[in-house]
Amino acid sequence: MSAAVLSRPLVSYAVPEKGIARYAMLTFIAVVGTLLLTLSAKTKVVLGPVDMNLQTMVVPLLAAAFGLRLGVATVLLYLAQGAMGFPVFQSTPEKGIGIVYMLGTTGGFLAGFVLMAAIVGWAADRGWDRSALKLFGAMLAGEVVVMAMGFAWLATLIGASNAWQFGVAPFIVTDLVKIALAAAIVPAVWSLFKRA
Repeated sequence: MSAAVLSRPLVSYAVPEKGIARYAMLTFIAVVGTLLLTLSAKTKVVLGPVDMNLQTMVVPLLAAAFGLRLGVATVLLYLAQGAMGFPVFQSTPEKGIGIVYMLGTTGGFLAGFVLMAAIVGWAADRGWDRSALKLFGAMLAGEVVVMAMGFAWLATLIGASNAWQFGVAPFIVTDLVKIALAAAIVPAVWSLFKRA
């Protein structure tokens, strides 16, 4: 693909071009990303079947900074850690761990994070991360996918009316604020990076 179509994600400037050092740094960055996802999950406000946390801000931030491949790989690594029983999710271990937790009320949202990372990472790979407006559009599309998947899964567990009332409606405004902040942060970092 031409250079006009693909651009380098922000994190690529910290990664060596080739060799073992490149793979070591990519692994390190992905692990740090999973730690940030864990911290964002544990920063929560208890609301009911689905609690509010910072993941809908951190997932798109990481994807915008990491790009498609590393962003998706980081979210998949995070989900793998959770599936293996590590207490990385928002209410683990108190509400269960591993696959059992993942099949609970937040399962659809967790799966949606992978697609959100793919959408935002794809946009970042095409230079949308330099424009707050374009990046907000990509993040909003990712947010809609996360909410749709979360709603669909939650509806199978507690019914559509309850899924909307407890799993979607309370998060609309706060999630819009979170993605707006995320969409403003990445272009601002690019601006500082260019000046430096």
